[in-house]
Amino acid sequence: MTLAKRRNRIQRRLSPFAILLVAYAAQLSSAIPAPSLHDLPKATSLASSSLKSQANENGNPSNNDGDHNPFHFDPTSQYPTPSLLTSPSPLSFLLAKWTQANSLAILEQAVEDHNAEHVATSSSLADSLSYRRCIVLPLDDRFDPPVGVFSHKHVQTGDKMSLSRNFWEAIAKSKAEVPWLFEVTRVEGVTSPRVQVPLDEFHPTSKNLSRVVGGALDFRCPENYAFLPHWMMKALGLRPRDVVDVRLVTTTPPGSAVKLRPHSNSFLNIHNHQAVLETELKHYSALTLGTTIPFDYRGERFYFDVVDLRSAPRGERVGTAKVQDCDIAAEFVRAKDEMKKMKRERDMKRKSSKSE
Repeated sequence: MTLAKRRNRIQRRLSPFAILLVAYAAQLSSAIPAPSLHDLPKATSLASSSLKSQANENGNPSNNDGDHNPFHFDPTSQYPTPSLLTSPSPLSFLLAKWTQANSLAILEQAVEDHNAEHVATSSSLADSLSYRRCIVLPLDDRFDPPVGVFSHKHVQTGDKMSLSRNFWEAIAKSKAEVPWLFEVTRVEGVTSPRVQVPLDEFHPTSKNLSRVVGGALDFRCPENYAFLPHWMMKALGLRPRDVVDVRLVTTTPPGSAVKLRPHSNSFLNIHNHQAVLETELKHYSALTLGTTIPFDYRGERFYFDVVDLRSAPRGERVGTAKVQDCDIAAEFVRAKDEMKKMKRERDMKRKSSKSE
């Protein structure tokens, strides 16, 4: 049997399944309204979006957000992963795969439409390249640069993110100076409600963070996506495939001083821990007040809260500051585990005094 005859026979056998799949896809697509370009947040009014998501994050119900926000991705739609072996029939397997792909395609199309509108309405080429709305995913070891590159083994212990190529072109067009910094921002009415974490009484500013500034690991990420280190996603309360705004920023002031609170007092017991801090800070292009950043030292990971940040030359308290190529003074405050211990002792003394 020739190859052409075999191909024709396979196509005849698969055609009924293809017809059923297309029919089901058409029926499902008609049931889910496609996002209209006019319904999406305008690129020219990013900073003045509605306060609906803020109401959601504070626990208040949304007023008219609709059941099909194209920017909100339901992660449960991807589980369980369809298996041809456990599916009742090949058709049900194909339909399950199509349903999962459709939910992700709606999200990607909404982001693509928004970015296309931004490019079309930008006043200059540099402006059109320096901003994107992105779907975020966490970095993992597959992004680790090869041996000899500065960020090798520091994918999670630095502020570097993987971005799309347009940001590299934006740097070239705008002639931005190093360090190249990018602001990742939660978008009101677009980004899903924050991931709820227990309130940290010793680090209260971390609960309301809406933006973080960091550098670039590479510019090989797919269009409309951004890959962030785990600590950055936690700081912004993001889930995988949440939607954020990413923008090249050139106005971040240089830092002059930073105060860090170690989570563990054991870091301060390291011989010459100040030199260790200065070495590890080189993997951060900038710092954001309220974040918790990790360092690795001799196989152990240490965490530090950024509790105070000052800019140069006037020493004003700022939300973000550059640390790369800056003469910044780093200072430690009392460790978090020690503060918890002192609080427990005070509570015990208070209880004992009341009982007497």
